[in-house]
Amino acid sequence: MKASRRTTLKALLAGAAIAPQVSQAAPARACATKPAEPVWAAGIEGQRKADLGNGTFLNPIIAGDHPDPTILKDGADYYMTFSSFFSYPGAIIWHSRDLVNWAPIGPALTKPLGSVWAMDLIKHNGRYFIYIPADPDGKQSIFVIWADDIKGPWSEPVDLKISGAIDPGHIVGEDGKRYLFVNGVRRIRLTDDGLATDGELEQAYAPWQYPKDWVVEMFAPEGPKLLRRGEWFYLVTAVGGTSGPPTSHMVIAARSRSIHGPWEHCPQNPLLRTQSADEMWWSRGHATLVEGPAGDWWMVYHGYENGYRTLGRQTLLQPVEWTSDGWFKVKGGDLSSPLPMPRKGKAGPSDYAKSGGFPADKFGVQWSFFNPAPGEMQRVRFEDRAISVAGKGTAPANCSPLTFIVGDRAYEATVTLDISGGAQGGLLLHYSDRMFVGLGFSGTHMYTWNYGEEQSWMRTEMPTSTVHLRVRNDRHIVTFSYSHDGKNWTQHPWQMEVSGMHHNVLGGFLSLKVGVYSAGQGTVRMRDFRYRALNTRGKA
Repeated sequence: MKASRRTTLKALLAGAAIAPQVSQAAPARACATKPAEPVWAAGIEGQRKADLGNGTFLNPIIAGDHPDPTILKDGADYYMTFSSFFSYPGAIIWHSRDLVNWAPIGPALTKPLGSVWAMDLIKHNGRYFIYIPADPDGKQSIFVIWADDIKGPWSEPVDLKISGAIDPGHIVGEDGKRYLFVNGVRRIRLTDDGLATDGELEQAYAPWQYPKDWVVEMFAPEGPKLLRRGEWFYLVTAVGGTSGPPTSHMVIAARSRSIHGPWEHCPQNPLLRTQSADEMWWSRGHATLVEGPAGDWWMVYHGYENGYRTLGRQTLLQPVEWTSDGWFKVKGGDLSSPLPMPRKGKAGPSDYAKSGGFPADKFGVQWSFFNPAPGEMQRVRFEDRAISVAGKGTAPANCSPLTFIVGDRAYEATVTLDISGGAQGGLLLHYSDRMFVGLGFSGTHMYTWNYGEEQSWMRTEMPTSTVHLRVRNDRHIVTFSYSHDGKNWTQHPWQMEVSGMHHNVLGGFLSLKVGVYSAGQGTVRMRDFRYRALNTRGKA
């Protein structure tokens, strides 16, 4: 299913046409103003780092396109995975012991399933499960994979044959039975092994509705996540729409003494919402509650960064306080200022180096194919810190480029390409098969890509077998350069502006990624990749 079809599906399934009833609220401001200038710590390669090293952290905890976080506490360890959409391998699992410093372990999903989003990672009776909405062959369903070790190997996907549903949330009821809650908010019972359904999809809860004059995208009740604490089951849900106006997405909650209901709305709904376009983080929602290392509680969710929707929805962390009436409230404000680190956590690695070529152990963790066909890995031959990729298609639009997620506002990347046998290869900033910018070379010509198509009037005769390419994205101002000897660089004459390459313009819920491509009949050998963030101080 293409991204635009997924948008339509979500609108239909989520009940977007339901008009919320209640009364007055101040409208959101139409225009964003420049927020305060944040300063992050400098991590590996200068990448921005949440842990400031002084007992505080500044969101995001994982920068760049890591939406729909699903988090699992497993003893002293925490694991998360995120929507991976058309990237393959996908469902990258990240690890932390303090909720702030996170590093990837590797991909759990190694079979293309189309667009993959809003999963649920859980552990039940010693076994790990990931419930995965996906749409192979354009037929949307929910799949499950499992493993006895979080590092794998993971099973082949099992089709649960739950059509017309997304955003699963797993819970064990007071009856000992396993259930999946999905958008709507609906639920279906699972078999005891969690690998098949045991009943029909049914309505479970009519979500709280916000005042009808609030400025939001649509109603869209989605992302139900559940936990059991004491005598209560808590249901945390997103409403208001994932994108659209900055004030759309929000977090609401309900509770019940039985998994079968009835559910009561939290009197403080919404518990979390962007109030103004002046704030640093927009469209905050899709939350999960998790217990911290010291027994306190936190909320993990996603949001867009003011002025940088191109980076996608990033992962955010905020403290939660349980109140005497058995509800909870979210603390920490609008996340524009540092927050105290979770107590008693053990700091570990934060992110990973993007530089260093194309080793096999980075495939899936960093580099992944965009929208791959079955058998895409047959194009790949791993070499010593290099990778040879056979050509496919005729252009970046139809060759499934290799891409990776970027989390910095400003950065520079370089790569060396050896081009042979009638291939064409190049360096891109890639949003989707419909929108990208970049510079490409074949054995005979240099090609310029902008607005998702070749600018043929700029095609230049330039015999090439080896070329060094560099892209600099300085807060959406993009400059490409090339060199044939690695010493003398020529700046491409066209500097580009890419601030509009995001979901609100193009759809797809994606982000602008660094990419390399191999098209045509020959092979492109990719090596000597280097990445560095330009700085950690933001200028919106």
